[in-house]
Amino acid sequence: MAAALIDGNKISAEWRGRAAEAAAELAPRLGRTPCLAVVLVGEDPASQVYVRNKNEKTHAAGMRSVEIKLPATIGQAELEARVTALSADDSVDGILVQLPLPKGLESNRVLACLDPAKDVDGLTVQSAGRLLAAAPGLRPCTPAGAVILAKHALGSLSGKNCVVLGRSLLVGKTAALLFLAEDCTISIAHSRTKDLPALCRSADILVAAIGKPNFVRGDWVKPGACVIDVGINRVEPTEPGGKAKLTGDVNFAEASQVAGSITPVPGGVGPMTIACLLRNTVIAAAMRKGLAVPSVLDV
Repeated sequence: MAAALIDGNKISAEWRGRAAEAAAELAPRLGRTPCLAVVLVGEDPASQVYVRNKNEKTHAAGMRSVEIKLPATIGQAELEARVTALSADDSVDGILVQLPLPKGLESNRVLACLDPAKDVDGLTVQSAGRLLAAAPGLRPCTPAGAVILAKHALGSLSGKNCVVLGRSLLVGKTAALLFLAEDCTISIAHSRTKDLPALCRSADILVAAIGKPNFVRGDWVKPGACVIDVGINRVEPTEPGGKAKLTGDVNFAEASQVAGSITPVPGGVGPMTIACLLRNTVIAAAMRKGLAVPSVLDV
């Protein structure tokens, strides 16, 4: 029997609606609507698409969006100065620096200029520390979206075995900590893991975030497991005139015949990233002013 599809487009629309409701509730107490600033450096086509989508969804949620477009030739010091200025701007609640930056620019130095209270992508050292310490703070959007999708499919995650493929700070490590916070038992797999298929088959929740198309095969999946595919890989056509397509880290055709539920690519985790970005912007706006976060944003 085919797995139930975890519809990221539908679920993200619900959460964008929640963010809009929370922003409208918060605005009278703030004296303005929550504001998200996005910094885009260079002309990378994929980054331009992502930023455009973020701006559109921010406006649709009734929030203010500020887009800072900078040339790829900008110097490190000038870029840091622009981010520092946004951090000092009290009318801005959340700041996202679109990564990756062009060659020659050091993202760690740029992120160090970001006010952690406005770090809506959860990438600063301070945000990582608050996540590790289970202290209130802004959580990384992509892994937070993965948790929401898993809870949508399974309800309570308490006691589930969760295997995360990948140990990047951007997704793997942070996803493991977020699932741990839901009382899952966590394993993190990587390139040196022995007998990876067997480890994957132990998972009630399998999170794939390694950037290798179709890497996880169907016989790696425990029957009935929840599969969250974070990978977004562009696969070029094998035939002349064919079109490139996006695929995940999981062989969907195989895994969907074994899993109990599974996210598609595209249309799974990706849309949830933007929804969680809007959620974080409202949370940042409330926390910066010492206001209660609207309960509609509770996961």
